[in-house]
Amino acid sequence: MSISKALADANRVRMVLVLRKGELCACQLTELFGLAPSTMSKHLSILYQARLVNTRKDGRWVYYSRPGKEVTPPIRAALDWVDLSVADSEQAAADAKRLKEVLRIDPTELCRKQCHA
Repeated sequence: MSISKALADANRVRMVLVLRKGELCACQLTELFGLAPSTMSKHLSILYQARLVNTRKDGRWVYYSRPGKEVTPPIRAALDWVDLSVADSEQAAADAKRLKEVLRIDPTELCRKQCHA
């Protein structure tokens, strides 16, 4: 998956931006964006294939984060572009506010809610 194709979707750009705040589990991201778990999974898979996010599994939890300093120059440029282009948008501010609310909810409760929705 190319970087440009991965960033061609507004939701994926928002996901990359929100992950600059730190690592989040899939349930937290799903709650934040209000998308179906299968839709979130597809978006996150595309970002992972483009190497714009890292993933790690811990038991039943899957966590996503932005890559660190080890990225290639094109990946770094794409991440910097996201930060510079949309970080000051109204949507980014709304996502940051909503993220604070989501982080107050126990991830186990989020998963239970999403798995039984």
